[in-house]
Amino acid sequence: MKVKIDEDLCIGCGVCEGICPDVFEMEGDVATVTVDTVPEDQQDDVLDAESECPTNAISHE
Repeated sequence: MKVKIDEDLCIGCGVCEGICPDVFEMEGDVATVTVDTVPEDQQDDVLDAESECPTNAISHE
């Protein structure tokens, strides 16, 4: 699974980093993805972070 953040939609709330700090990290006012491919054991947390994002800035493929 690959995950990305739309920086235009991200408001920097930190919810994603709180749910899955091994994949998401805050850089200033926006979140970034710290891995190229999400490890299998982190995929459920990434999907949780995606669903909890208040601006729908997170997507996966």
